[in-house]
This record gives sequence, C-alpha cells and structure tokens, in this order.
Amino acid sequence: MAKIQIPKGTFDILPYGAEEPWQLASLWQFVENICRKTAHEYGYREMRTPIYERTELFNRGVGETSDIVTKEMFTFLDKGGRSISLRPEGTAAVMRSFIENNLAQMGPVHKLFYIGPMFRYERPQQGRYRQHHQFGIEAIGVPSPEQDAEVIDLLFQIYRRLGLQNLKVHLNTVGDLASRDSFRTALLDYLRPHFSQLSADSQIRFEKNPLRILDSKDPQDKELIQKAPSILHHLTADAKDHFQELCKLLNLIHIPYVIDDKIVRGLDYYNKTVFEFVTEDLGAQNTIGAGGRYDGLLATFDGPDLPGVGWATGLERVLQVMTAQKIAPPSEIRPWIYFIPLGTEARAKCFSLATLCRHNHIPSDIELYAKKMQTALQNASRAQAIYCAIIGEEELQKGKLQLKHMISREQKEISFDHLIPSIKELQHA
Repeated sequence: MAKIQIPKGTFDILPYGAEEPWQLASLWQFVENICRKTAHEYGYREMRTPIYERTELFNRGVGETSDIVTKEMFTFLDKGGRSISLRPEGTAAVMRSFIENNLAQMGPVHKLFYIGPMFRYERPQQGRYRQHHQFGIEAIGVPSPEQDAEVIDLLFQIYRRLGLQNLKVHLNTVGDLASRDSFRTALLDYLRPHFSQLSADSQIRFEKNPLRILDSKDPQDKELIQKAPSILHHLTADAKDHFQELCKLLNLIHIPYVIDDKIVRGLDYYNKTVFEFVTEDLGAQNTIGAGGRYDGLLATFDGPDLPGVGWATGLERVLQVMTAQKIAPPSEIRPWIYFIPLGTEARAKCFSLATLCRHNHIPSDIELYAKKMQTALQNASRAQAIYCAIIGEEELQKGKLQLKHMISREQKEISFDHLIPSIKELQHA
C-alpha cells in the first residue's frame, strides 16, 4: 500500500526535525506572539471566522474580475448543493461577520485583527502555497489619513520587532470613484492601440476592469504598462488631499516609503490608499505584506456604509525572510528540571515532583521510557534540560535529591519538601 503524503502546496509545521528553519513551530509561535502583542498595543482585538464561507461572499467582496475569484479559489458543492469556498483572504469574512453580528452597534470605531490559514489553488513556489497563513487587521469607522498612517505604522512595527531589515514601503492611491473613472478613460485610450499585444487575461480585463491590467504578472503586459498614464494625474481634489496628508504623516513618524503609481493591488474593493511592503530576500514573490483603504466595502454586503482600511501579511514569507536574513530564532522553552527515576517507587515520586513543578510554572519533564541510565541522560540532554535530578532508593530514604546542572555538572542537595522554593531561588540567582 502506497504511503499517504501531504497534499501539494502544503507543509507541516514541526516541533523539531524540520528541513527548513522556518517550519519550526517555536519560530511560528514567536512571530504570532509578536503580531498579537503589537496589535493589542495599537488597540486591535481578535476576530475568528470559519475557514470556509458561501462562495458568493468572495465573488461579491473580492471581485469577480480578480485572479483570486477567476482562477484560485477552492470551491465545491456541499451535500445540500450549496457552493462553498475555502477562504482565499480574510477581509471579506471579517466584513460578513461584522454585519451579521451587528458590531456597528457597539461603537463608531472598530479595530480588529485575525490570524489563520487561507487557501488559493495556484502553482506552489517559494513564498506561495495552496494553504498559507495570514495575519491581518481591519480598522473600520475612520476615513481620515491618520488611520491609514496608523495601520502602515503597525505593520512596520511588527516587522521591526521581528528584526526584519531592508524593507521598502511602496505607496500609491487609486483615488475615489471619480478619479478612477477619469483614469479608466485615459488608460483605455492608451491600451486600445496595443490590445492585440495584451495577454488573454488582460484582454478580458480590458472590458471588465482595465485597472486590473496594472496588476498583471505577464512580462509583456508589464512592459506595456510602464508607459501607461499615471493615476496620480487623475485624482480629484479630495483624493489628492488625502494622499498628500498621508505622505506628510508618514514623514512625521519616520516611515520610509516610495511612491509607486503602478500599485493597484489584486482585489477590487480598494480605493484611495494602497501599499505594499517588499523585500529583496524572497525572489519573485517579494511582497510580504500589503493592504489599503476600502471605503464602501461593507455597503456592498448590504451593511452600514462605513469607511475601512487594513492589511494582511503572509506568515510564511515573513519567516522565510527571517531565515534569509539569518535572524536568530528565540530560545525554545525547555525543561528546567528533568527527573530520572530508578525503580518503581522512585518513578512515582518523580512523577509527583514533576507535577508539583509544573503546577508552579516550572517547566519539567520525567523520564518514562529509557531503561538505562546513559540513555536517560542522553534524553535529558536532547531535551536541552537545564538541570537533572536522579532519584533512587538512597534519595527516597533521605528525602533529598541531587540537582545537577547539565553543563557545569555542579550539584546541589535539595529536600523534597523545599524543592519549589529552592528552584525559584536558583531561577532568580
């Protein structure tokens, strides 16, 4: 019988033995903790949504002309004949939940974050997987550029606290509806003589949503759009003021950025601010986090017409950048004391003491497998225990154990009754 293997485009996150450093669970936990802690400090609260939703949610929210909807969604019929899709991104689900749970009644401003797996059926490569993980935030209720600057700063701070280097913020605006209508006309006038040179996908977008052509990855399309008109020359006064004020705010808080008028993002719901954080350490997939403003998105789901802005960052890409930049992973939590019993009575005593340590927040482990002392000591070393305690008949009679440091081999005799205060004294020494 053939061995069952993991599906293409997915990977395991392991406690040890991972082929790649970024696949170690301890590193994932470190990154997730930094994301959560930083978001909390900025006033954001966690929201969790199902990993699958009705397909119409993404058709309406992400956009029927986006690559995600047209090519990449995992969609199937459930047993009731309903079209269901695994979530390809997080914002649409958050909007659905926000409306369905009447969160707008809880106040004028809502700052939310989410974390979890997303699913896109695409060609697997470094930084791009069929199941990938995102950390994202949504700020709902505030239309001002200060809110845009806050969310950009939040993502910048997360990367900074993780130790990432050589990042660039690419910033643009896609304006308001009037700006896009004016730009659409100019873009169509430019592209029309080159229609036959466009890729098949871009020829379809030419009719449905020409701004999507600016997001094309086709080499010939990318060459054509280099000389395309700039949306920055088609902004209304309001859209221009918003963008200029955002740039001033980013300068004020010392966030480095470059203006890139070709950024439109791959989702149809963006307006005004759009941005990407890029790195040179991931090859072709060089964007590690991106987002923008989506005023009016809630209204497309028949919810309240509230402004919003947010972003998402791919955790795999963040972890791979950390690996490429040789950012040392944090030390794993390891046993502070490793108990090795000699005999049945000692086994019970070790179990009792290990449990007592754990109840007092002292990481502990007990040898329950090895039959030879040498193997037990090897297991303690493999677990990277700080101290080792061997308990046999003599220790049971005396009511004391020898606490031996695994590196220095220094020993300290401690009575069973005073084990916890003695360990805490050593921990703070």
